[in-house]
Amino acid sequence: MNWIEILFITLGISLDIFGVVACQGAQVAKIDKKSLAIGCAIVAFSQLVALYVGNFGASLLVRYDIKNKQIRTIYILSAIIFICLGIRMIWKAWKNENIVEHKEEKIDFRKFWNLAKMTAIYTLLAGAAFGFLGTSVKLLVIMIICFTVLVVISGFYTGYRLGFEQKTKAYSIGGILLVIGGIDAILRYVVY
Repeated sequence: MNWIEILFITLGISLDIFGVVACQGAQVAKIDKKSLAIGCAIVAFSQLVALYVGNFGASLLVRYDIKNKQIRTIYILSAIIFICLGIRMIWKAWKNENIVEHKEEKIDFRKFWNLAKMTAIYTLLAGAAFGFLGTSVKLLVIMIICFTVLVVISGFYTGYRLGFEQKTKAYSIGGILLVIGGIDAILRYVVY
């Protein structure tokens, strides 16, 4: 995959984090920058581990167990993963679950840990799809860390200033980016 395709997909995955963090930002009375930095590190580390584990496992499968005839199936599977993740995000946007906004005095790290675990599952799947496609791990690591830090900070401040309603836009845009990435993978690796 080229860097533009990786950019679309990692941004799509990161916008899922943005939506969840915006809900958390809407609930705090005051943003403590030190606590936000720690929470950001927790989420970025979990995303990095999930991406690497998914990528590593998939690349091992491709390297040792896949025959040349099965490569096309692996490419289709990768595209299906991206499209399903995108449809899931679009569904979350359409469903638009409301949260009960209540102010908390400080950032709760348990919420960041739960966020990290919840979003890491989808990053693990995306990492596996990237591994099936033979994507460069270095570029993935750089993009996922940069986007995760950016969306955690911007999502928290967006939720703090504008409320949790912004999550719907983030889910919609992220879902569309993931579906585009999946369609691109089908066109690039299967059709051509």
